[in-house]
Amino acid sequence: MNGKLVGGVIVLAALVTGISIYYLQVYAFYVQLDPAEVEIRMTGIASEEPEPILTDALQAIDGDSSPIRFRACFETGRSIAGLTEQFVIYDAADPLNAPEWFDCFDAREIGEALAAGDAIAFLGEKNIHDGVDRVVAVFDDGRAYAWHQLNETYQD
Repeated sequence: MNGKLVGGVIVLAALVTGISIYYLQVYAFYVQLDPAEVEIRMTGIASEEPEPILTDALQAIDGDSSPIRFRACFETGRSIAGLTEQFVIYDAADPLNAPEWFDCFDAREIGEALAAGDAIAFLGEKNIHDGVDRVVAVFDDGRAYAWHQLNETYQD
């Protein structure tokens, strides 16, 4: 009987720990941002400086625990042709997964569209945090997504 009690306590402790870790990773460290406080910028070819772009229906999340937790979904009224003439294209774009509850951002769909040429990635801001770039992907229909990813500073 004593072994069953100790085993039960161990299983209960493992279950509580697992649930806590899941909650912390998926919910606790993310904050939904006020669209009025988020400015999406892309680096201009001529100026080599980040320039604000038009956004509509912006949804964004971020977290203080990591510089790569930022994700955003929005619409832009600009065409891809116009954007490619004005802004720096980002060749190493690799969209990072967002929490399941932030359902407007689908990293797999974005990655497949980038690979197929249905979307183009642009450099939002170089080194927005040390060793982290903001990347903006724009689709033909005006949908756009932004995320942070490690740049060459921290890649092999």
